[in-house]
Amino acid sequence: MTSDASHSPHRTGRSRTTATRVLAASLALTATTFGVAGCDSAAAGTLEGSRLELPVRGGTAVVDTASLAVNARTAGGRELVLSGPAGGGGLGKPGPVTRTGDGASWSYPAKGLKVTASSERGRLRIKLRADRDGSVSWPVTGTDRAASALQLPRGEGLDVPVRDAFWNASVEKGGLAGSTVDMGEGLALPLWGYSMGRGTGGSGGAGVSYLTPTDIGTSLRFASTGGRLRATAAHAFDAGEGTRDYEVSFALTDGNPVAPAADYRSYLSQRGQLGGLRKKIRQNPANGKLLGAFHAYVWGDTRTASGIGKLKQLGVDRMWLGYDAGPGPMNAAAVRAAKKAGYLVGPYDTFANGQDPKTADSPTSAWPDRVYPDFCIRKADGTAETGFGNRGCYLSSRAFEKAEPRKHYLADRTRSMVANGADSYFLDVDATGEVFRDHGKGHEMTKAGDREMRLARMRRLSKDLVLGSESAQPWANQVLAYDHGSGTPTADGLWKLERDKKTWGGYFPENAPGAFFKPVKLPAEVATAMYDPKYRIPLYETALHGSLVNAERWELSYEKLPVHKTTRALLAMLYNTPLNYVLDGPTLEKKGAELAALQKYFSPLHRAAGTEQLTSFRWLTGDRSVQRTVFGDGALTVTANFGSRAHDGLAGGCVDAKLRTDKQPRRLCPAQLNG
Repeated sequence: MTSDASHSPHRTGRSRTTATRVLAASLALTATTFGVAGCDSAAAGTLEGSRLELPVRGGTAVVDTASLAVNARTAGGRELVLSGPAGGGGLGKPGPVTRTGDGASWSYPAKGLKVTASSERGRLRIKLRADRDGSVSWPVTGTDRAASALQLPRGEGLDVPVRDAFWNASVEKGGLAGSTVDMGEGLALPLWGYSMGRGTGGSGGAGVSYLTPTDIGTSLRFASTGGRLRATAAHAFDAGEGTRDYEVSFALTDGNPVAPAADYRSYLSQRGQLGGLRKKIRQNPANGKLLGAFHAYVWGDTRTASGIGKLKQLGVDRMWLGYDAGPGPMNAAAVRAAKKAGYLVGPYDTFANGQDPKTADSPTSAWPDRVYPDFCIRKADGTAETGFGNRGCYLSSRAFEKAEPRKHYLADRTRSMVANGADSYFLDVDATGEVFRDHGKGHEMTKAGDREMRLARMRRLSKDLVLGSESAQPWANQVLAYDHGSGTPTADGLWKLERDKKTWGGYFPENAPGAFFKPVKLPAEVATAMYDPKYRIPLYETALHGSLVNAERWELSYEKLPVHKTTRALLAMLYNTPLNYVLDGPTLEKKGAELAALQKYFSPLHRAAGTEQLTSFRWLTGDRSVQRTVFGDGALTVTANFGSRAHDGLAGGCVDAKLRTDKQPRRLCPAQLNG
C-alpha cells in the first residue's frame, strides 16, 4: 500500500438471447462429483501392444505408450482426444512396458524418462521422472476437433471459445496466441480444461480437466492453429530446482466450464489440502468478521476514530480495513473504534523486501542488524535478486526461518505492527506464485523450499491474526483467511498502463495517492480481457470458495474503474465475493452511501454462503449475458443479468439473490446507486 507495496512484482509486468435454452446445465459440485467413489486404484486396465487402457470416471482412458498420446472413450461411446503425442521432436523409442497393480510403467531411454500411468480415484494419473536435466512438451491439448472452449484460471477464471477472434490474436492485441504462462506463477490454480462441443452438463456434453500438481517448472503455451486455440504444457526437469518429477492428472468431465476447478477441489480435499473457513473461525473467531465484510484500504480522515464512526453511521456493519506502513498508521483509538464497530483492522507488511536502513523508502524495507544485505536472495552468479521496483533486494525466506529462533526478526516486526491492537494482517507477496531459488551461502533453497518457508511463517501468523496476502495460490489456502488479487484476471496490458504514472496516477498526494484514487479508463483490449462477462467464469471460487475470502487487487478499487462498476458489482454478488475499496474523507463523503447500500445487500448473502462451496454455475442465455450460481445445498442462489434486456423478469444490469429462507429474491441494480 505504500509505494513499496505498489511495486510488487505483479505491478511491473512480471492476463440471439433465448429465454428457454440453457447452454450449461447445473453441475452438482459435491465432494463426490469427481473420483471420490468408484474406479478404485485396483483397476489395472488392459494392455495391447502400445495401447494401455485404464478405467476413469465416466469412461476409459487410452494411453499410447509409444508417444504419450492420450485418448478417451466416454461411457456414452464418444471418442475424445485428451492429448496429442508429445511434442518437441518426440520422446524416442520406448522401453518395454511393465504392468503394475494399478496401471503400467515404461521408459524413454533417449530422454532419460521413466513413466508410470495409473487409474487413481477416477482420474488418469501420469507421472514422469527424469534421470537428467531436460524438458518435455506434453500434454498437447485442444487438438480434438470437437474442442469448443478453453478454461483458464487467469485470476478468477476465463472460458475462452477456441475460435474466438479476440483470444486468437496476439498478446499485444489482448489475446493469448503466442504467449506462455508459468503454471506456478501466472495462474491462480494449477490447471486448465477444455469443453468438447456445445452441450454441457445434463445436455450431453463432455470435457477434460488437466491438473498439474508439479506446477513449479511447468508452463502452458498457447498457439492459434487454423484459427483455434491450443494449449501445450511443458515441463523443465532440473535437478538443482528439484523439478525432476512431473505429474499430470486427467479427468473426464461433463463439459461444464467450471468442471476443471470442481475436479481440483475434489483433488485437494482427497489429500487433506483443502482449508475451510469454518475451521479457521473455530480456531480464531475473529476470522468470522470477514463474513459479510467489504474490504478497504483507508487514508487520511478514514484512518481516524471519527472516520470509522462515519462508516458505522452509514449503516456499514462489517468491513476489513487496511492501512499502509508509511507515516500516520491507524492509532490505537482508531483501531478500538473499528473493532467496536465490528470491523477488522490490519496493517500492510511485507517480509520480502530489504533495503539499506539509512536510505530505505519504506519502513517495511528497513530491517535491523545485517538482514540487509546478508539475507538477500542470491542468483547463481552471486548477485542479489533485485527487489520491488528495482530497489534493494528480495529477502530469503529460508534465511529468516534459520535466524528466527534466535533473532526473532519476524516476530518482533509483527509485534510492533500490531501494537495498536490490530487483529488482522496483510502480508504482501508471500502467497503469490512468484517464488525464488536462492544460491546464497547458508540459506540455499529451491522454489519449493521457498513455499515451505513462507507457509511456516504464515501459519504462525494465522494463529492469532486474520491473515491475508496478495493473491493466494492454492498451496497457501489452508493458512490464509482472505486474499487481495486472485479475483482479478489481469491482462498484460494492465501492467503497461500502471507504469504510465501520468495516466494511472503516482504516489502523491500522500493522503490520497493517485495510483489508488485517480479514476482510469482501461484500453479496450484490456477491458475485454479482464471484464467482459461472457468470458468470465468462477474457477477460483469453485475450487476454493468456503476456504478463504477472495477479492480483487487493491490498486483496482471499485471506484478506480468507473466504466466497469456495474459489471464488477454483479460479478461480486454472483461469485459471493467482497468488493475492495480505497477510502479517504472526500471519497467517503461522496461515495459512502453507495458503498453502504452495496454492503448492506452483500452482507446477509455472504454471511449465509461465505463458508459454503460453489456448487453450480450456469449460463441461462445463448449470449452468456445471464448467469447463475448456487452455493451449498441451495443456501444461496444468485442470478445476474449483464445484458441490456430483461430476462425472466430480471432487468439488465441487475442481480437477484435468494437465500434458502427467502420467499422472494433480493434485487440489486448497482447503477441506480451510483451517485
